[in-house]
Amino acid sequence: MHWIVENVRWCNASAASNASCSYSLRLTAIIACCCILGSCATKYQEMGFAGGVSAQPVMTDVYRIQARGNAYTGSAAVQDFYLLKAAETTLAAGGSHFLIIGAENQTRVSTEQTPGYANTSMIGNTAITTYSPGSTYNMIKPGQDVMVKVLRIRAGETPPQGAFPADDIVRTISPRLKTS
Repeated sequence: MHWIVENVRWCNASAASNASCSYSLRLTAIIACCCILGSCATKYQEMGFAGGVSAQPVMTDVYRIQARGNAYTGSAAVQDFYLLKAAETTLAAGGSHFLIIGAENQTRVSTEQTPGYANTSMIGNTAITTYSPGSTYNMIKPGQDVMVKVLRIRAGETPPQGAFPADDIVRTISPRLKTS
């Protein structure tokens, strides 16, 4: 954040034109806001602007779990999101296990570009222009839609192959997500 203060001091102390100083301050403010707002990975939360997870019933004992992350969220975290939400939904529906009966990758990739800029300074009768090109980068926002079937397995019964025990998922994944 030191560079923000230095930029403001430069504009106040230099003989820079009002246009270049105004541009510089606006660019500094935009970069600072982006750093503050975008520096956090999506946390385990209900679906919102920055991502999260949600569950909607599709039919009796079948739910669609949607999990989305922002560009700072890893795909493993999104996987934890939908597994934990599926387990919580299973327990809330009175089930003990769940099966993943379908999945679709919802990862989004976008290409972003920062603007370039030119700065011209006059030294005597000589104009010196410095150009800084913008940069292009990819933003990857992981996402997953999963269809789960809630199962009610009685004590002593063997769950079907591939069934996840809901209480074990909650016990294992919940502490990792709710403290980060």
